[in-house]
Amino acid sequence: MPHHCLLCGKELHEVTLEGRARLACPACRWIYYPQLKVSAGVLLEEAGKILLVQRAIEPWKDHWYLPAGYVEVDEDPQVGAQRETREETGLLVAIEDLRSVSMYQDDPRGNGILIVYNARRVGGALQSGNESNAVDFFLPEQVRSMPLAGSSHTLAIHQWVNEKENGARIGS
Repeated sequence: MPHHCLLCGKELHEVTLEGRARLACPACRWIYYPQLKVSAGVLLEEAGKILLVQRAIEPWKDHWYLPAGYVEVDEDPQVGAQRETREETGLLVAIEDLRSVSMYQDDPRGNGILIVYNARRVGGALQSGNESNAVDFFLPEQVRSMPLAGSSHTLAIHQWVNEKENGARIGS
């Protein structure tokens, strides 16, 4: 959170605006609006198994999640999801469609939105990235007992497990 105006450099002061406490510049009237982080990733299924990555770093070290990460400020979320998948798994993927959008409030780095796309493999070789201990495909029954990382990842992964067990995509 900035303590000084990004436009003129003056110290920001708290004001009530739009029913919320906000930081604003008394000189140029610039207002700081905190924003959610945007993350994007993929759900890649092959032979009835889901691709998961085991984190090598905090938060959620040693927990499993979908290949995903923060979207760069100038990056389309689909491109970000493809980039993160390549970096974390070594796989090249094509985005098929939007699977889900959910908010998370349990990340110590800040609240955000996770956009998950269904994807299919188009190249690459499965390998761990710099931020992962392991990467592999898992059956629904294996996923149920795995420690999962973060509320949005857990939600998307459990939705997939439920779809596999119930035989239909939720929301279809």
